[in-house]
Amino acid sequence: MPYSEMTRILAIRHGETTWNVDSRIQGQLDIGLNALGRRQAECAARHLADEGLDAIYSSDLQRAHDTALALAQPAGLAVQADAGLRERRFGVFEGRTFAEIDAEWPELALRWKRRDPDFGAPGGETLAEFYDRCVATATRLAAAHAGQTLALVTHGGVLDCLYRAATRIELNAPRTWTIGNTSINRLLWTPDGFTLVGWGDTQHLDGLDAVLDEASDGGRVG
Repeated sequence: MPYSEMTRILAIRHGETTWNVDSRIQGQLDIGLNALGRRQAECAARHLADEGLDAIYSSDLQRAHDTALALAQPAGLAVQADAGLRERRFGVFEGRTFAEIDAEWPELALRWKRRDPDFGAPGGETLAEFYDRCVATATRLAAAHAGQTLALVTHGGVLDCLYRAATRIELNAPRTWTIGNTSINRLLWTPDGFTLVGWGDTQHLDGLDAVLDEASDGGRVG
């Protein structure tokens, strides 16, 4: 495959928020970074200063956009917001803790935790709809930057979908990989699809305490 047809992608989760710490569902609610999250973003920016990024795209939600702004400063790039990179819309689950969801909607919570592709909380996206949105958005952006290096700053649920797209793992399969705050995850895109290069790089966070995981199936979401 000619290099001119490949896009190198760095897919990065936003920094920590207070709702990550509280195990509260953020979804598409616009929650900002906490103090640790801002430090994580600064560490990631220093770590990626020599990556030769050609463009930076971000979810338009504040926690991702502010993380992207930190990355953009040393690279001398503008951040381009794209709503297609938003976290999954969780409807009535948003703003609730996992314990509250289990108590108020036990049957719905079970379908969610089982990763039923056709399940969506009332007012939210189904897992299948969310996956299709994430992969279509990443494909569109990657195709627009063929032969370049692209950063996508987004959310844990989006990154989960990209991992599955790159490894051909089914949507309903349990997740065994981590998605830490400001973790750096490397993919290649060609017209044939996504390929996994490296996952879960958090060496830039050595010495910082962090929320390690975010999932759309009962983990820390946002």
